[in-house]
Amino acid sequence: MTEEVKQLEEKGRDLFGWNPDDEAQWESAGKKIATRNLWISIPALLCGFAVWLYWGIITVQMMNLGFNISQSELFTLAAIAGLSGATLRIPSTFFIRIAGGRYTLFLTTALLIIPAAGVGYMLRDINTPLWQFQLMALLSGIGGGNFASSMSNISFFYPKKIQGYALGMNAGLGNFGVTTMQILVPLVMTFALFGGDPMTLKTTSGTLIGKIPAGTDAYIFNAGWVWLLFLVPLAIAIWFGMNTIRDDHVSPDASSALPAFGKILGMLLIGLATASFGLWLMLPEATGGSGLNVNKWIVLPIVIISTLGLMKLIPGKIQTNLKRQFAIFDNKHTWAMTVIYTMTFGSFIGFAATTALAIKVIFGYQHIMGADGVMTHIANPNGPSALMFAWMGPFIGALIRPLGGMWADKMGGAKVTQIISVVMVASALGVAYYMKAAYASATPEEFFYPFLGLLVILFAATGIGNGSTFRTIAMVFNKEQAGPVLGWTSAIAAYGAFIIPKVFGEQIKATTPEYALYGFAVFYSVCILINWWFYLRKNAYVKNP
Repeated sequence: MTEEVKQLEEKGRDLFGWNPDDEAQWESAGKKIATRNLWISIPALLCGFAVWLYWGIITVQMMNLGFNISQSELFTLAAIAGLSGATLRIPSTFFIRIAGGRYTLFLTTALLIIPAAGVGYMLRDINTPLWQFQLMALLSGIGGGNFASSMSNISFFYPKKIQGYALGMNAGLGNFGVTTMQILVPLVMTFALFGGDPMTLKTTSGTLIGKIPAGTDAYIFNAGWVWLLFLVPLAIAIWFGMNTIRDDHVSPDASSALPAFGKILGMLLIGLATASFGLWLMLPEATGGSGLNVNKWIVLPIVIISTLGLMKLIPGKIQTNLKRQFAIFDNKHTWAMTVIYTMTFGSFIGFAATTALAIKVIFGYQHIMGADGVMTHIANPNGPSALMFAWMGPFIGALIRPLGGMWADKMGGAKVTQIISVVMVASALGVAYYMKAAYASATPEEFFYPFLGLLVILFAATGIGNGSTFRTIAMVFNKEQAGPVLGWTSAIAAYGAFIIPKVFGEQIKATTPEYALYGFAVFYSVCILINWWFYLRKNAYVKNP
């Protein structure tokens, strides 16, 4: 069987008889194949994260340039992308079995060209209507959905003994898309990379290397177009360099491209439709919604249940494959790990989507309560530049993730998760304290560096915990279920990119941003109890997997 795998690897075609836990096959051919697939998967996932989450940076610059969109409307763009990306992870969870890894990653990476090019085009005009940006935010969610299929795919390529490392590398370096975007986008907006007429900054902006004063030219449209430089060659690399495992427990029916593409597009449309319906229920009429203002905690289960329900209506062999994978929902560990994974990755992705705008609003303004009880917000000339600092937390959180996986491979996933959960509670409360102090001060910049330091610690804890949960999932579930469970848990956790911007937006509007962190700290405490009950107590279901 080793010879067959070698031959297929040389032709760049499907793999049969794939068994990475077979030491002889792994050393002779498997390791080389898996490594190549991993190192193509990582930059593709990186670009997916970048396109999904660039709204956190773009909206800050739209404020600096004076786009005709209000502050609260700008917050909706990150929330729309967050809801879309999380919802698209639900169908993406099952793409590998029904369409194969190579076809899935090629198409979903190539589709990101649409929102990247569209955003670049729309940002040329300061009067572009809100609904056009909302449409691009919805489509950019494809990049968020890619995580579920990418992680599921890579899980099949590596032996159990190094799953923490492999998945930590894919997720950790893939999540560098957040940091890469937060550094690259402000930089490319400072010069005419693609030509075109610049806009003029109305307020101070910034990049990694310093502040940019008002009156400076800015090429904001580069924020979208720059990703085309990466997406096009990546799509080519995926097509010619990646493999599909055709064994029965992975992708038995992924025999040709067009049927695979049809299945993927159909299921993506289901996710986009249900996400759009949820947004319509929730958003006010002024921003294209129903005006019903349905609570986000009601909208989320409606979106999730309707997505799964519509998927169950798909006829034919797809339904047979889906039913086989839906068996994960009968396993209690699926639900325990969904909550725990949401604590780690949900926090990482939600804070990453929110940090830049939160820094801008909380520390970039002086918040003064008038005698009439109404708070006014005056631009703070000494406030930090959001674009100079927003990248730090996601950078540390992504960089440390593979270390979290390797630490968990040695110590056990649940024990590492428990340690970082305590750190997350403490740092969240600390961040809340300094946010509250800044909001009550005429000189909020005095509290920025303690806030930033604790936020970076919080990000680091999410990264380590994210790596440790990969280890736990790989050990608790069998080979067939581990991939779908990774996809499903990442789908629910990704709603953090929707919930956290929404919660921050609401609490900032209510002048109590610290309440958001109090709520997160309570949730982290609940996760400590769940992790202990399932995996660390004396008679745990699985002891420290």
